[in-house]
Amino acid sequence: MSVGTGRRAVAIGGGTGLPAVIHCLLELGFATSAVVTMADDGGSSGALRRQLGMLPPGDIRNCLVAMSADEHGLPAELFQYRFPHGEGLAGHALGNLVLAALADITGSFPAAIGYAEEYLGARGHVYPSTLADVVLHGVDRAGSALSGQARLATSPEPLACVRLEPACPPVFSPALDAIRAADVIVIGPGSLFTSLIPNFLVGGVSAAVKSSSARRVYVCNVANMRGETGGLDAADHVAALVEHGLDNAIDVVLVHVPEGCDTPVCDDETGIEPVLADEAVQARVRAFGPRVVAADLADTADPVRHSRAALCRALEGVVA
Repeated sequence: MSVGTGRRAVAIGGGTGLPAVIHCLLELGFATSAVVTMADDGGSSGALRRQLGMLPPGDIRNCLVAMSADEHGLPAELFQYRFPHGEGLAGHALGNLVLAALADITGSFPAAIGYAEEYLGARGHVYPSTLADVVLHGVDRAGSALSGQARLATSPEPLACVRLEPACPPVFSPALDAIRAADVIVIGPGSLFTSLIPNFLVGGVSAAVKSSSARRVYVCNVANMRGETGGLDAADHVAALVEHGLDNAIDVVLVHVPEGCDTPVCDDETGIEPVLADEAVQARVRAFGPRVVAADLADTADPVRHSRAALCRALEGVVA
């Protein structure tokens, strides 16, 4: 399955959803780059930010491994190895520590990423959206203000809006160059307010996407995050992107509609909340301008995530 060589694609986001898109774009034959949020302040990345004053490496690491020459090989396995115990080590992924060491040795986070790309035999490039030390702030739909990506991601109420401090931080110029050169731009999947939107709050990113002649695709999540996006449907997800700078900047929206269901929500007693995308919701999405493509996209073994095979088929249909 390939759309041919010579075409360039950029995946924009963060978290665990972006690697699936990277795999698909590489499989489809695109020269692929990833532009990744730098707002993460939880887990291993957050600890390294606080203790070493570095940029968060976790989302970068996941994308590097997705681009590696052999995602099941020892180099990729080493980068993803997470220490189960050990004082000061428990919870850290080895790849995060390697990136921290490389950044310290070279004095440059981008240089550290470049060396990691070489080690992993990366088939593309991974760029932070900004090199600024940013903090994510937000307001939930009950009107409460929250600070910090990790706290926002676990908000008891769905979020209404987010902002970065400092406001409109400078973009990392190679990330902007990749967006401007792309034939295809894929946004998501990923945590809407804490992984996707922070990239578009960086100076110049949303403007570059809006002015691009590329095919611009938003991959809507198959399931809501309880708290951050609890109760929001696919049109609400698109509205949030529009309200944070992506008006008239999305050509196609991929939504999940389970096969064999009369409605896009199947009560399987798992406690999972699919992102509603019935015909009425799809009509509201189209009102923003994009074309809607609906398919059964969830992984049956892990219904909160996309099936890589189904996602690749859907992307092939909209970017070929």
